[in-house]
Amino acid sequence: MTTSHALSVDVEDWFQVLNMAHVIDRATWDRLQLRCGDATKRLLDLFARRNQRATFFFLGWIAERLPDLVREVASAGHEIGSHGYDHRVLPDLGREGFAADLERTAVVLEGAGGGRPRAFRACTWSIGKRSPWAIEELLRAGITLDSSIQPVRHPDYGVPGAPTTPYRLVGERGELVEFPPLTWDVAGRHVPVGGGGYLRLFPLALLRAGLRQKERLDVPGCLYLHPWEVDPDQPRQRIGGLRGFRHYVNLRRTAGKLDRLLQQFAFTSLSDALAQRGASWLAKLPAFRANELLG
Repeated sequence: MTTSHALSVDVEDWFQVLNMAHVIDRATWDRLQLRCGDATKRLLDLFARRNQRATFFFLGWIAERLPDLVREVASAGHEIGSHGYDHRVLPDLGREGFAADLERTAVVLEGAGGGRPRAFRACTWSIGKRSPWAIEELLRAGITLDSSIQPVRHPDYGVPGAPTTPYRLVGERGELVEFPPLTWDVAGRHVPVGGGGYLRLFPLALLRAGLRQKERLDVPGCLYLHPWEVDPDQPRQRIGGLRGFRHYVNLRRTAGKLDRLLQQFAFTSLSDALAQRGASWLAKLPAFRANELLG
């Protein structure tokens, strides 16, 4: 069987990224230029040209203001997932706040024509040791597929001991499938190559190595990016330091690098990449107790 990898887009705008939190006041968001609509449409055109499908994880805040964009993405055959309402990390939301955030976003996406989401990705990969309750709230909200746990060590996120291929997370209310972003596992280390800044910074050879490694294991890998990463003319902010470098590096090269990957590998939505493997394959995925992995 040819492995179809998973492709995903976190639909958020240039001013909503965590790197901007200390330079752009959240209260000013409605006065700033919305650019993610045009950038998302550029991605839609690219995916259509290469006959590829993806999961688009929408912020509820964006879906409220651009409901036609949600409908356009859905009508093009892509999966609509939830990225939460307004890009708050889960430890800041707290358990009750997260539950409310999930429901608010689901109502918005459903009202915009995207259906009630069954797939979720947390802002800044923020399901981890500081939010072990998140899995129970996802199950309560009807989420069956999550892609929020980075199996790497990073200053802002990550669960270094987590698996690097899809697995089942078991909670008190049932279980869901966790689909981690792509890593290249070498010399006992998990090198994150799944997208975002890694797509822009690393040579494509590393991403290809990660995807081919997953193919040898007969499992799909997961790529991700953001609309603002194909918008090199976005307003620039004085972020400074390593964060500023990582945020703006190679923005003009993102679309071209992505296009080369789309021509070399088969991609589809997260749900379809798993469904193509079949129910028996899914049933054999390793299972972990959520409270043990994240506790």
